[in-house]
Amino acid sequence: MPIHSPLDIPVLLLALLCLSAPAAAQSSSSTDTVAPPVAVTQEPIEKPSILRAQVLLDRAHFSSGEIDGRKGSNLRKALAAFQRSRGLDDDGKLGPDTWEQLELQAVPTLVEYTLLDADVAGPFEELPKEIAERAKLDALGYTSVAEALGERFHASPKLLASLNADIALEQGAVIRVPNVSDAPPPPAAAQLIVDRSERTLLLAATDGTIIAQFPASTGSKHDPLPIGLWKITGIAVNPDFYYNPALFWDADPSHSKAKLPPGPNNPVGLVWIDLSKEHYGIHGTPEPSRVGKTESHGCIRVTNWTALLLSKAVNTHLPVVLRE
Repeated sequence: MPIHSPLDIPVLLLALLCLSAPAAAQSSSSTDTVAPPVAVTQEPIEKPSILRAQVLLDRAHFSSGEIDGRKGSNLRKALAAFQRSRGLDDDGKLGPDTWEQLELQAVPTLVEYTLLDADVAGPFEELPKEIAERAKLDALGYTSVAEALGERFHASPKLLASLNADIALEQGAVIRVPNVSDAPPPPAAAQLIVDRSERTLLLAATDGTIIAQFPASTGSKHDPLPIGLWKITGIAVNPDFYYNPALFWDADPSHSKAKLPPGPNNPVGLVWIDLSKEHYGIHGTPEPSRVGKTESHGCIRVTNWTALLLSKAVNTHLPVVLRE
């Protein structure tokens, strides 16, 4: 059976799908997706840099994925898509015309953020490696303040550490973070497109114009993306995850079935968007740095923050095109 909206069915049973069946779950305090208000102090706009390009692309919803200040294939694809959306040559390079369009946003690259008690309260703890042990937990929450802040500001924890050397992540500390929190939402989408070869997820307007693009992991030779026209049938935020080793070609045969609790480190992250193609969906991930760079078990994997954005930007019955 496919996954449905939590409004459609109160209890979801084990289902055959790309990973296993996530079910809707109530948020717990350790995995609450409603963040406290961001307290910021604007900085002067910085000179052009890879970091600045990543921040401005993220704000424009042509994301290069996890912001890390480094070049890579996700950045090249994000730049090319942004260039096409602005009528520029899509060479994927940071030329003067591209910078001119990016700089129309006129915002600083970094802002200051004062850590609140809610940011550091946790609980933060290392998660057991064994699935059976994880199933015993109440939630699969963040393992550290750095991980939580990284996802909140769409950034690599290593980048945040380099920006805030020698600053203890405790209440009242003032840190520098990528300026992504107050970006306006994308325009209303008329269609969602997943491009297998480019490993991207796109939102299109009624006239076909691409209004947003995000990196995505899009299946593998063992679990190929189901090419075709589908639609969204339900959206579950903070879902449970039903693990069945029989459904994984690479699973440990000694494993047993397990129900994994919700949280950002759940195998499908913070959001499951169900598709009309049975057993397939779009979902988050506990490993944002690998999105668009590794294979998936058939479904479409995006960062948790992208999945949360999509949960608000799309709706049921939205056409979904999965293409080569």
